[in-house]
Amino acid sequence: MSLLIRNARVIDPASGLDGQRTVLIDGGRITALAETSAAFAADETIDAQGLWVFPGAVDLAACLREPGLDHKATLASETFAAASSGITTLCYQPEPGANFDNAAQVKLIYDLNRRAHYANVEVLGNLTQGLKGQQLSNMASLKRAGCVGMSNGRQPFHSLQTLRRAMEYAATHDLTVFIYPVEHALAAGGFMHEGEVSARLGLPAIPSAAETVAVAQTLALASHTGAKVHFCRLSAKLSVRLIRQGKDSGLDITADVAAHQLFLTDMDVSDFNPLCHVMPPLRSARDLDALREGLADGTIDAICSDHQPHEVDAKLAPFQQTEPGISALETLLPLTLRLVEDGVLSLPEALRKITAGPATIIDSEAGQINVGAPADLVLFDPAALWELDLNTMHSNGRNSPFGGWNFNGAVKRTLLAGKTVFSR
Repeated sequence: MSLLIRNARVIDPASGLDGQRTVLIDGGRITALAETSAAFAADETIDAQGLWVFPGAVDLAACLREPGLDHKATLASETFAAASSGITTLCYQPEPGANFDNAAQVKLIYDLNRRAHYANVEVLGNLTQGLKGQQLSNMASLKRAGCVGMSNGRQPFHSLQTLRRAMEYAATHDLTVFIYPVEHALAAGGFMHEGEVSARLGLPAIPSAAETVAVAQTLALASHTGAKVHFCRLSAKLSVRLIRQGKDSGLDITADVAAHQLFLTDMDVSDFNPLCHVMPPLRSARDLDALREGLADGTIDAICSDHQPHEVDAKLAPFQQTEPGISALETLLPLTLRLVEDGVLSLPEALRKITAGPATIIDSEAGQINVGAPADLVLFDPAALWELDLNTMHSNGRNSPFGGWNFNGAVKRTLLAGKTVFSR
């Protein structure tokens, strides 16, 4: 079935296109991109006057929970939440209870997602067996199964020697290693950022050095092994500086930041708000400013959701006993666009951080609008105003600290391979 989108403002950060265009879709791909006066015919025509069209977002970090943690969420519930928020590709992050040691486990994810297919799901395979940080996984088999990279999640490595061997093995298969930079001995089981707020609250804290030491170690190993490394969820000022230096020295590295780290600080934990219990922890205002600077100068390549849906009980306890994480799919796009309102990024650059930028990191053809590209598109109404109501979120997890926030602009329709998977 063919589809024609007329009179839309088409924004494609990958090519620099920003203007009124007509988009013709057939067979799940974009088959023509022309001036609005072009004469095309299709089975369905959408008059998108007043709307923007841009590539569907590519989210590098989503814990989708199924199989293994189905009581929190399912692939169907979370991919639909993604579609409702303009996200058309998700990277399934491995975690204890839901991770991928072999090809059969990866195939199961693809089979489960094929039933609903609200969004594409890509998989990060285990860097070590069971994420236990000791025995290396069979990366060659996982790559053949379709994994777009390898990660040990937030789980520690037995030793730096294990990490070194893992990076060497990944490099031989041209696989990107996704690293959560945490020196667990320094983190010491803390719950929030080490600073004045943690001292006042009396909560065990995590110094920013727990992250920056791990970044420095990994940079040294990246230089030694030649591995491609993606640094996940930066939160500290010095980490941004180290990544910037690493890029300047020619290392094959990239980095991302979770959207909430660009708007919240440890001050938001001052009332023991469990919805602000995240890992890495919310840090200081100076760290937040450095993350925004890193985005603006290209040190940080992508913004992700770090989506971690939880059941209600997971957040109903004293702060230290709650589970970390935010249900964040539905705030990735609106928070990213708020960076434009704040003057941090231009509109094309903001969209690049959630489309072409992350797509390049996982070597995906998504995240762009050109002839031949998959028709994973978002029709967006920039004039809409809305408020995030936790009770009406599409994700099974309602654990967001952004409830009651007002946002400008809303997704009107999401297309996946030319098929409408969400509309309002």
